[in-house]
Amino acid sequence: MATKILNTPIKDEDLADIHVGDIIYLTGYITTCRDVAHRRLIEEGRPLPVDVSGGAILHAGPIIRTLGEDKYQMVSVGPTTSMRMEKFEEEFIEKTNVKLIVGKGGMGDGTMRGCKKYKALHAVFPAGCAVVAANCVEEIVSAKWKDLGMPETLWTCKVEKFGPLIVSIDTHGENIFENNKIIFNKRKEKVYEEICKHVSYIK
Repeated sequence: MATKILNTPIKDEDLADIHVGDIIYLTGYITTCRDVAHRRLIEEGRPLPVDVSGGAILHAGPIIRTLGEDKYQMVSVGPTTSMRMEKFEEEFIEKTNVKLIVGKGGMGDGTMRGCKKYKALHAVFPAGCAVVAANCVEEIVSAKWKDLGMPETLWTCKVEKFGPLIVSIDTHGENIFENNKIIFNKRKEKVYEEICKHVSYIK
C-alpha cells in the first residue's frame, strides 16, 4: 500500500495514482460538513458559505472550545457515519468540486459514481481517534452557519498531516467496502461449515 500526502488545493492529477486501501494524509484545509449542510445545498439550493473546490470535507460533529470572539480550539473531532450523506454526495461532489471526503464507514453507488466522474476520493479516518484528529488541527480559521449548532457548523480547519486516512473509494470506481463484501461472502460458507462441526450438538 502506498502512503501519500495531499495538499490543498487538490488537483485531479494528484489523485490518479491513489487506489483503495492506500494510506493518505492531508495538509492544508478541511471543512466539517455533515447532514444539514448537505441538505441546505442539495435540497434548498443554498450555496455553501465556504469554497471547498479542490478542497476537503469531513463528516464530523466536533467539540469546540471558544477562546474569544471568532477564536476557537478543536477539542475532539471524531468522524460520523458517512452513509447518512450518501443520498446527497454525488450531487454534492458535482456542485462543489470537492476532492476529498473523509468520514466513518463506507458509502454507496452514488458516491462511487461521483468520485469516478468528477475525480474525488472518499477516505475513512479510524474510529475512536477523535483526539488524534483534533491534534492535527493547527487552527480553526472560520465558522459558518453557526445557527445550526456546534455539530453542524461548517468549521474550516488548517491541518498538518491530517490522518491516517484509508482510501475507501477512489477515482477509478473502486470501493473497498464493496470489494471486501464479495471476498467475505466467498469465505462465509466455508467458515460456517467449519463452525458447525464444533457446535453441532446445540442444533
